[in-house]
Amino acid sequence: MKKRLLTLAMALSLVFGLGTPAAAIESDRIDLIVNDTVIDVETPVQVYDQVTYVSYWPVVRALYPDASAVWQDGQAVVTAPGLTMTIQPGRDYLVANGRYLYLPQGVKLSGNLILVPTRTLSAALGANVSWDPAGRDVVITSGSGPITSGDAAYQQDVVYWLSHIINAESGNQPLAGKIAVGNVVLNRVNSGRFPNTVYEVIFQPGQFTPVSNGAIRREPNAESVAAAKLCLDGANTAGNALYFINPYTSPNSWASRNRPYVATIGAHAFFA
Repeated sequence: MKKRLLTLAMALSLVFGLGTPAAAIESDRIDLIVNDTVIDVETPVQVYDQVTYVSYWPVVRALYPDASAVWQDGQAVVTAPGLTMTIQPGRDYLVANGRYLYLPQGVKLSGNLILVPTRTLSAALGANVSWDPAGRDVVITSGSGPITSGDAAYQQDVVYWLSHIINAESGNQPLAGKIAVGNVVLNRVNSGRFPNTVYEVIFQPGQFTPVSNGAIRREPNAESVAAAKLCLDGANTAGNALYFINPYTSPNSWASRNRPYVATIGAHAFFA
């Protein structure tokens, strides 16, 4: 029998008073099962453009009973054994143990509940997630523990130079544009046509203007550092692009004449 339509929870969550709610999307009821236990049916499960979102706190509490959360500086701060996680409504990423995990559609709100993508939340918590089409269930099971730390995952020199080139080329651009510049650098590292380290790609002669004019040495802003870490954790807004130009300042560039167009993000056009 078809399950009744999901009723969005409007009661106060652990994190309080969070402003304008996200637009509610009705869906046939989807149950959330964590370690074989069905979570309270008032926990909303919503689908935004084929991405399943859940209220973060019931999942955290089910996986880590000793966890706590406080509202601090405009964000939820979650602590549990081996885990520190921050989730800020409206931001396009969450941070877990210093790891930056991209949310292309952002952190959402439903009433007073903070919603995040199920797969990203599970990755942060070190859990496994699957979809049971027969029961229309989102199934989450404990893994080996929270995500490894940023100190272990990111090489310091790579973050340093990647954040510097992102800042120098796109420090005034939206986050998606910053990520795209980082994608170009990492795509080049993985291409046989360019050097195979971030440093060598950036400093390859004749490639990046900030190297020749010294702008590469400027201290990156916070979002450029975040963008570098997001790229290193798999965020991609530029596909397989290997080049980017500013169409306004370089309307007849070599890349625009010779390479396949990928996308325009902010002030930059990207080419493969």
